Amino acid sequence: MQVILASQSPRRKKLLEQIGLKFQVLPSSISEETDQSDPIQLVEDLAQKKALDVAELHSDSLVIGSDTIVVHNDQILGKPKIEQDAIEMLKNLSGSTHIVYTGVGFIRTDKNGMIIAQHVFYEQTKVTFSSLDESDILAYVNGGSPMDKAGAYGIQDDMGALFVEKIEGDYYNVVGFPLNRFYRELKQFSPDIKFYGQ
Repeated sequence: MQVILASQSPRRKKLLEQIGLKFQVLPSSISEETDQSDPIQLVEDLAQKKALDVAELHSDSLVIGSDTIVVHNDQILGKPKIEQDAIEMLKNLSGSTHIVYTGVGFIRTDKNGMIIAQHVFYEQTKVTFSSLDESDILAYVNGGSPMDKAGAYGIQDDMGALFVEKIEGDYYNVVGFPLNRFYRELKQFSPDIKFYGQ
């Protein structure tokens, strides 16, 4: 059985490599545009749709889909489309607390390509930013780092790391993939999967 990550996120790829999971990357073609307003439903739906999109083309596989969003004052923040979007997002996040939601979906197919099992879950982490100087925001955005990240920042980035005053919950969920929960959920869903050192 092959394991497939249905995501083009370099951060998710790196995190799964970190725990010794053997997999290949085949990004989903599913659009992240949606009318869904409930953040939990949104990340779970998109994660499952991404996994299903790839699973339909691959037999004897375990496909992993995932999606991450930031929610601030009941507003869902995805990835910025242009630099001005990133600037506005960071200004809004400055000096306040937001929630990072990540959905993860599993799809298992048999040797005939039929779906035999599926599962989805989400994780959330509260993140508090200190008050940001406009010059720091502009320097960060001009560096290009925020443009492929929900909420326009990466907690693992150079300057992105400096914006975060505290977190409540899983650090790796903020990076883009909740490793602890993923490991526990996958061991239950597919006990035959091997990780680092197993």
